[in-house]
Amino acid sequence: MPLPIVAVIGRPNVGKSTLVNRLAGGRDAIVHDQPGVTRDRTYRNAFWGDRDFQVVDTGGLVFDDETEFLPFIREQALSALSEARAAVFVVDGQAGLTDGDREIANWLRQHPVPVVLAVNKCESPTEGLALAAEFWELGLGEPYPVSGIHGNGTGELLDLLVTHLPPPEEIETEPETKIAIVGRPNVGKSSLLNAFVGENRAIVSPISGTTRDPIDTLIQHGDNRYRLIDTAGIRKKKNVEYGPEFFGINRAFKAIRRSDVVLFVVDALDGVTEQDQKLAGRIEDEGRACIVVVNKWDAVEKDSHTIYEYEKDLKNRLYFVNWAPMIFVSAKTGKRVENILALVDTAIEQYRRRVSTAVINEVLEEALRWHTPPTNRQGRQGKIYYGTQVSSEPPTIALFVNDPKRFNDNYRRYIERHFRTELGFEGTPIRFLWRGKKARDVESPGSNRAIRV
Repeated sequence: MPLPIVAVIGRPNVGKSTLVNRLAGGRDAIVHDQPGVTRDRTYRNAFWGDRDFQVVDTGGLVFDDETEFLPFIREQALSALSEARAAVFVVDGQAGLTDGDREIANWLRQHPVPVVLAVNKCESPTEGLALAAEFWELGLGEPYPVSGIHGNGTGELLDLLVTHLPPPEEIETEPETKIAIVGRPNVGKSSLLNAFVGENRAIVSPISGTTRDPIDTLIQHGDNRYRLIDTAGIRKKKNVEYGPEFFGINRAFKAIRRSDVVLFVVDALDGVTEQDQKLAGRIEDEGRACIVVVNKWDAVEKDSHTIYEYEKDLKNRLYFVNWAPMIFVSAKTGKRVENILALVDTAIEQYRRRVSTAVINEVLEEALRWHTPPTNRQGRQGKIYYGTQVSSEPPTIALFVNDPKRFNDNYRRYIERHFRTELGFEGTPIRFLWRGKKARDVESPGSNRAIRV
């Protein structure tokens, strides 16, 4: 059985995301003094006592308005409630009982999910009980005064909440591959997520900035589990104002950092922009495996040569990740979307791969035979003594040399190309550490001699 889910429900701006951050022990959910910041449902791992569970943050519920994203937010909240073992209904103790609270309470009574009533913004322990008393009228049991900001009362709330969750022995956790879906606004990231899961998991809209919080979704494909993380579209820094979009982009960068593989989504109609190139550099800097997903391929006029010319142009422009495999898809029609996970499996295998020192040095010796290291103006030549892989995720190879300064960028790129040609490593960056050491102190492992040029 996967981790049980707890849905957090309430009106806009009652402090749901603040309470989610408190329950999950972090600050991943975006909190801003503006209604409607949270739109999609977002999942966070949490625990209390001996119980592990997931908390689902949802958008603010309004039933008498059909403007902009509100119908989609209601759909997302309903989806969260349908998969939940329990719900936390958050109300605003400072604002008091409202008609909107009554509407949500009536809606919750139509679902067979146990509800815990949290009266938020009760920072004062003495006044909290008085503020909460008004909410007995909702008929959902005892209202618990809490403070999402300061944590007051959350322990008592969690004590009651975990009584509705299954015991730990019924829960099994399996290893999973974390996949971040990143790209500029409106390239189809949320559509791609929905195509993976076969439902409207994320709100899709032509309005830029629809997705704000990172959206975690678990899927099973064969024997493998994947956590898909949809992220906010990343625009140029100068175009981003402080507020929900600013926080969303920061969360997107954090999603890259906590992922194993990045699906870098590019718009086939727009081609590669300057912002795409900066994002490619960010992915390479973070050392993450990568798949370039060219979306909206169905909208491109093409012949039998188009895809090859397009791929060549993209690899030239996305030179930071020219080692990443490329796939042309349509999230709208679902074409080739299912093939992405096969590329992810290959990339993650290479990302975690370890190569023996003996093989590293065989490849290195061959590279040196084909192209000797450069010689400086004083006639001093670079020498590579031996290499060994020191870590994976991403593969990192230490090369012991006489002087790292004697190896220019062109030669370093040549070494990387040769290693990729001989060993593959498709879909993952390779790190090379050029370490200076005196020739007399270094010998190749398993050999009586150093590698000489």
